[in-house]
Amino acid sequence: MSRFTKEMVDDLANKLLIGLSDEENKLVLDEFDAIDANIDLINEIDGISEVEPMTYCLDEVFATFREDIAIESAPIEDLLRNCDDTEDREVVVPKVVGGEE
Repeated sequence: MSRFTKEMVDDLANKLLIGLSDEENKLVLDEFDAIDANIDLINEIDGISEVEPMTYCLDEVFATFREDIAIESAPIEDLLRNCDDTEDREVVVPKVVGGEE
């Protein structure tokens, strides 16, 4: 017998602000049952209760950082020369959202 009901799935769907048709509800119930069956299989493994949960799959992660070297950047005036419209040291672009001007 399934541990999940149509009402449980509908309640979860409502909490997530999604509406499910009867067909979608049945699909979710079938998926929950499949997941539940697989979890039951895992729980039948000998000694599974003595295994510590894994918190991170890669125990030995080494981060290699490069040296932080400051380099000279291009002058802002040279960069702004490529722009059609500028104001002070900023690029002016057309407004793309609605609203009052």
